[in-house]
Amino acid sequence: MDDTSPGTSPLIPAISLTAVNLSLGQGAARVHILRGVTLNIGRGEAVGLVGPSGSGKSTLLMVMAGLERPDQGNVTVTGQDIGKLDEDALARFRGRQIGIVFQSFHLIPTMTALENVAVPLELAGRRDAFERAADELNAVGLGSRMGHYPAQLSGGEQQRVALARALAPRPAILVADEPTGNLDEATGKEIIDLMFARFAADAMTLVLVTHDAPLARRCDRVIRLRSGHVEEEVAIA
Repeated sequence: MDDTSPGTSPLIPAISLTAVNLSLGQGAARVHILRGVTLNIGRGEAVGLVGPSGSGKSTLLMVMAGLERPDQGNVTVTGQDIGKLDEDALARFRGRQIGIVFQSFHLIPTMTALENVAVPLELAGRRDAFERAADELNAVGLGSRMGHYPAQLSGGEQQRVALARALAPRPAILVADEPTGNLDEATGKEIIDLMFARFAADAMTLVLVTHDAPLARRCDRVIRLRSGHVEEEVAIA
């Protein structure tokens, strides 16, 4: 992503969180998930979020992506305070700026691979939605599978479709929540290699939730969470 893109500056962090608190649930079942999280993620940085189950990693990622709103604190993405956006404006902003890859793919079962990748581009009003979708599927090695439905694809192929869909709008930021969690080791490595290759080629910012320590060490920095707090930040040499 070009540092001279409209509305951005190389001095502005890709993501900035200040004193973020978030609780989920109601009444006695309400749980404090994030507790005063403050951190900055630089433009073009790869960051791994690690920690035990229940530490708040995935919730923190969803807050960064604007899929969860904090109870308190500020979240700024590419210079935009996303807390000031209504739901429609936030959805448009997210569609332009943030690509999201989930563990469970989240493909639309009644749409082909090509149609799944074209959806966010069509929603953004791109006239070349299907051409760009085809380019992305070719880039992830699925040029011959574009007309197949998710049920006709292996898990690894479905995650390639999901990655192509996330990358098709050329986002500034790619976030991934346990993207290899439903894949075997060899297939997972292929997906991660693709993800890091595009991260480097497109100068994106990458935020990755993982339980895989070797995968986390491929990032520039590892942030460890525990009980909703940032417990430790380690720069990888």
